[in-house]
Amino acid sequence: MSHTQPMATSFDLAAIRSEFPTLKRRVYDDKRLIFLDSAASSQKPLAVTDAMDSFMKTSYANVHRGVHRLSQEATDAFEAARTKVAGFMGAEDREVVFTKNTTEAINLVAQSWGRKNLRPGDEILLTVLEHHANIVPWQLIAEETGAVVRAVDIQSDGTLDMDDFVEKLGERTRMVACAFVSNVLGTVLPVEDIISRAHAKGALVLLDASQAVTHRRVDVRALDVDFLAWTGHKLYGPTGIGVLYGKYDLLDAMPPYQGGGDMIDTVSFAGTTFREPPFRFEAGTPAIVEAVGLGAAVDWVEGVGLQAIAAHEADLLDYAMQRLAVSNDVRVFGTAPEKVSVLAFQLGEHHANDVGTILDRTGVALRVGQHCAEPLHDRLGVHSTARASFAAYNGRDDVDALLDGLAVCRELLG
Repeated sequence: MSHTQPMATSFDLAAIRSEFPTLKRRVYDDKRLIFLDSAASSQKPLAVTDAMDSFMKTSYANVHRGVHRLSQEATDAFEAARTKVAGFMGAEDREVVFTKNTTEAINLVAQSWGRKNLRPGDEILLTVLEHHANIVPWQLIAEETGAVVRAVDIQSDGTLDMDDFVEKLGERTRMVACAFVSNVLGTVLPVEDIISRAHAKGALVLLDASQAVTHRRVDVRALDVDFLAWTGHKLYGPTGIGVLYGKYDLLDAMPPYQGGGDMIDTVSFAGTTFREPPFRFEAGTPAIVEAVGLGAAVDWVEGVGLQAIAAHEADLLDYAMQRLAVSNDVRVFGTAPEKVSVLAFQLGEHHANDVGTILDRTGVALRVGQHCAEPLHDRLGVHSTARASFAAYNGRDDVDALLDGLAVCRELLG
């Protein structure tokens, strides 16, 4: 979503804000809470918390195991959430694996697919934009199998260096694992081109879509992506629930990642056989209540409209960029033409922690540090950044509050 697109005229910000009780809090001498940390984890609408509360109060039981009514109701609710998630990204139910989060989803692919398919000298191609969750799992499996991890560079505006990608994508590349959207720079990667080029070389592609699904429609069929991972708590849903999409033939050829209850077909001391995907990868009691909450979050997002949310956020990003452009002491990282509402910056030579602490006292909550992307910060030549990220419940008044807070930072830090 380009940050030059117009704001949605039908977007009712006041109505949306009313659905998020946390935003009604007053902090530090009765200041309004300005929450600009949704890229880390979004706030939850009443539709989500009410759905989880109602389920726990009226229909809770374990799933897939019981013949009694509550177990049947719980199983129906759990599988209904899977159907909603599948529909949300254009997948089949059997291609949707519930995990704890994106990190577990990527680890699942790295360990299950990687251990079976990677050989010494094979290459795993990443980018310097990656979150640690899409770096460390590949390093672990590379060390175990003898594969090699390589990283594609970026250009000065935060876009992926496609010349470097083409050069490093080779005959030994077996997996390309990259972010759909950078969690630091907001850069939208050219994933269609990446997937097409990778497939032409015989490589598979895994997309970390954690920062993408909240801002734009992600259709796995249209993308022809092999694996795609995202997490519920960034899409206005609860923590403890994530999603792995995988093409069914790939999932069906992969061995289990963990062993335990409900992923088995038969068990004996002579050997064990396993269920078909996705159940093969969901060992033990799953996050039942959280899945219900994720289903409610998908319903909420679809009800508001992803296109309307994206247009609203694009307006906020454009407004913030315009206001910051007149500040000579603010350096914004990531100015790609295709960018979502994530804004990483430095204020003069001041440490991000100092900036974040002072902003917090003005009521502005944002993220400071390396945002689980240390290699990217090394590439940018900075130790840490402050990151403001906008969601459906933010408005231009929140951007104004951020700029007012930065003025306070200048006054106090000198």
